[in-house]
Amino acid sequence: MNLKKSRSGASSPLNGVDKQDPESKKRKKEADIAHALSVSPVDVAALRRMAISEGGLLTDEIRCKVWPCLLNVNLEGISDELEEVDRTNNKDYNQVLLDVQRSLRRFPKGMPDEQRMGLQEELIDIILRVLLKNPQLHYYQGYHDIVVTFLLVLGERLATILVEKLSTHHLRDFMDPTMDNTKHILNYLMPIIDRVNPEVHDFMEQAEVGTIFALSWLITWFGHVLSDFRHVVRLYDFFLACHPLMPIYFAAVIVLYREEDVLDCECDMASLHHLLSQIPQDLPYETLISRAGDLFVQFPPSELAREATHQRNRETASSTFNDFGLPSSQQRPDSALRRRRRGEPQQGPAPMEAKQGAVVSMRPSARRFVRLAVMGITVALGAAALAMVNQALDWGTKLDLQFFP
Repeated sequence: MNLKKSRSGASSPLNGVDKQDPESKKRKKEADIAHALSVSPVDVAALRRMAISEGGLLTDEIRCKVWPCLLNVNLEGISDELEEVDRTNNKDYNQVLLDVQRSLRRFPKGMPDEQRMGLQEELIDIILRVLLKNPQLHYYQGYHDIVVTFLLVLGERLATILVEKLSTHHLRDFMDPTMDNTKHILNYLMPIIDRVNPEVHDFMEQAEVGTIFALSWLITWFGHVLSDFRHVVRLYDFFLACHPLMPIYFAAVIVLYREEDVLDCECDMASLHHLLSQIPQDLPYETLISRAGDLFVQFPPSELAREATHQRNRETASSTFNDFGLPSSQQRPDSALRRRRRGEPQQGPAPMEAKQGAVVSMRPSARRFVRLAVMGITVALGAAALAMVNQALDWGTKLDLQFFP
């Protein structure tokens, strides 16, 4: 599978392939999600597949029901009342206020000022409420970009509950007193790129561009850099259904997709940093989501750990992925995600052997530009998504025990 964008302008190999009526597909998916929510226990495996598969969770109304399940949050018995927030002498209030005041672009265009200002007040309260309840968490600039997404989708009450869970799990590394763990996560970016496209990797190394260009992508789950809210929530569907390190895999596929832009750029730090910092707004999101999932399965974090410097496996969110425990022994997916190409039926896990034969690392030193063949949409999407779901089904039930013994 080629990870670069086409000079012809075709953004996705899926264009024109799936002829099924989009409205029929949407109704079918809505029915599948409703069924997964209605059974007891909730079929979280199916919900994860729906969040990963093309189009994600479709609507904010559905997200209000599914996102709590993806985060293993039980809403039964939770009070409708939110505790008051005392902003007086709060050590984080001034910084949070400044960041929220600068967040105008994160609200829908045309929203009345009064409504927006009310939401900004709620945004401040959510952040302070979570921090006051969890003093081990430290606010960072960019955190509000994630919280505002949850607020706009879920409303203040539900957003508060889910943001707290997210902050003590997926975002935990970003909320340490130092940025050591955040920098450690960024260290996974270049090994992923190297495995797929050594030429791009070597060019970036020669330019000494580093990985700071991807910092805002990672710590805001791309909420700060994408202008279309639909794309933001689509990525949140994907990230919530997957491993905490999936955002760094998605960052890698963005760089790989821009191969031609990178290699055409001046090979110096300033030029390349400027190029990579300006994330395109017309990315083929569904294709890149598929590719990120493929790369995660082919090059899991455990395989890249040796190449990621300053390893702190016991301290990072990736090492506590099994904290998202769900009693899922009876939630085995009946099949892999449906194929996105030609509507072909999934035939189960059999293609894995084919992939193992197809994905052979060949990197002769004389031809460093020879690229790894990675699992493509035509072969591996179903198996990759199934692998991610199966990993979710193996999670334990040890919530919060490893972070705060």
